[in-house]
Amino acid sequence: MTENRRERMRALVTANDDGLPPALTRICGLAVSELVVTGAGVTLMHRPGTPDAQQRLARATDAVAVGLEDLQLTVGEGPGLSAVTAGAPVLVPDLAVAGARWPAFTPGALALGVAAVFAFPLQLGVIGLGSLDCHRAATGSLSPPQAVDGLVLAELAFESVLDEIAGRPPEDLGWISDIHAEVHQASGMVSNQLGISMREALLRIRAHAYAHDLPLATVARQIVDRQLLLGAQE
Repeated sequence: MTENRRERMRALVTANDDGLPPALTRICGLAVSELVVTGAGVTLMHRPGTPDAQQRLARATDAVAVGLEDLQLTVGEGPGLSAVTAGAPVLVPDLAVAGARWPAFTPGALALGVAAVFAFPLQLGVIGLGSLDCHRAATGSLSPPQAVDGLVLAELAFESVLDEIAGRPPEDLGWISDIHAEVHQASGMVSNQLGISMREALLRIRAHAYAHDLPLATVARQIVDRQLLLGAQE
């Protein structure tokens, strides 16, 4: 049964049609239709948990999916990060009840209108590349076939990312259409201004965004536009 579902999904993702959007875009769309979720996004991570960690949203189906990934990047926790860390799916059918594991993420996600979250790691063995994150506006569990489809789509996303990065240095994520590009630019500016590491610079930007209840992207844009200068005390 699982193999049949894998072949069906692979056929949908790799259909021979020059008019189709990139594979990750199709995978996110299939997550919405096959898992019966409201939205989905693929976030890629390089060396998560290390000083030079990078996190980038590669694709998203809707503004709420973008907001959830921005929230995870801002507060440093959430279902996608948990899935990557554990190397296993994170399935939360009722975020209001079971979201206490992410005290900084959950209130923001609920405010976005998210009632359930499901995250599947893009992983093969010890190699992890990121996560496929899905959300619903209503509570409810995934059915067993839907959970299998989520795993298959994450597997196909993993393969798609490997195809993209073939022949590139592992730190080269420039091929990603990254909505957080300004975050990385701002981190570099703060790092240079304060003489600190990129990781510490990102932590300071996150702290400012969290303290002022602002999206991380908004704070980054203010820094890049030189409307905001973070002091050494922040």
